[in-house]
Amino acid sequence: MRVIEAYLPAYEFSETHSIEVATTPENAMAAVAVHRPEDVAFFRFAIALRELPMRLMRGHQSHRLPSFGMDNFTMLERKGDVEVAYGLAGKLWKANYGQAVIADSEAFKNFNSHGCVKLVIGFTCQLVRPGITKITTETRVHCLDKHALTRFRFYWCLIRPVSGLIRQRMLKAIAHQCKPD
Repeated sequence: MRVIEAYLPAYEFSETHSIEVATTPENAMAAVAVHRPEDVAFFRFAIALRELPMRLMRGHQSHRLPSFGMDNFTMLERKGDVEVAYGLAGKLWKANYGQAVIADSEAFKNFNSHGCVKLVIGFTCQLVRPGITKITTETRVHCLDKHALTRFRFYWCLIRPVSGLIRQRMLKAIAHQCKPD
């Protein structure tokens, strides 16, 4: 069973992107592990737009708010140089992300708050032929009840195109970080 399936076997929304890189799965996973999406200019731009309403509402206090990034995720599990998964939970469509605090993988599995969603982003690194590794990212979102489904469906329609571009740019940045085989 893939790691992502252990944490989110049922889901209503998903997207998958991949890239082939001239490297080994070990080098690819090393690049995935150190990648910070906030280091990618397009990610910073997209997040700045996403956070604009929240920052306008907070006025002069907005400079104290950390921007969304990898630190918002909880590492759920890493399976060697093959897979890794990170999770988020909460009311992610809210201006401040409505994110719940998830301490660890067990807390993520047990999270079941009304009106919330659970999101997992996973990465796999698979050797497709000698010297070439396919890095795949899959994002899954499970709505914990009908209220969450109604709210998240609208949000997903708004963010899905940008989310796909972010994932593609992340993969390119990860590929650029990979050491050649």
